[in-house]
Amino acid sequence: MTILKIVEHPNEILTTPAQKVTVFDKKLGILLDDMYETMMAADGIGLAAPQVGVSKRIAIVDLGEGQEIIEMINPEIVAIGGKEVEVEGCLSFPDIYGEVERPYYVKIEAEDRDGNLYELEAEDYEARAIQHEIDHLNGILFTSKILRYVTPDEFTEEGEEQ
Repeated sequence: MTILKIVEHPNEILTTPAQKVTVFDKKLGILLDDMYETMMAADGIGLAAPQVGVSKRIAIVDLGEGQEIIEMINPEIVAIGGKEVEVEGCLSFPDIYGEVERPYYVKIEAEDRDGNLYELEAEDYEARAIQHEIDHLNGILFTSKILRYVTPDEFTEEGEEQ
């Protein structure tokens, strides 16, 4: 597996909606595996393909703690509920953190690496991470949603990471 270079802001690929995945092959599996290795090496919990220079609707989320890795191909949000404000960061924006309001609950439809359609419901931090990555696929950056910027020290004290 390969650790890929993370694209940092400003870069046009981060604000351009990604293209739908139509081919589910070995190359897609390799990209997902490489994205996972890259995310782990960067100490992240989520990564979207545009963040590694690939304009495709592919994202992963891994909260650790024995949770299953979520691989989302062509994900779409089909339901949301509630709202909360929490601190977020982003691998494409090193050392920038801010409070972002997002739905507390999300339900998505997506495809797995083999092209099988599935539904997933998530709440709280997992829902937030999923929405953050889907925003990337739509060319939406978390900085456009920040209500209040937070210093890295404040961020660390709160024990959050995105």
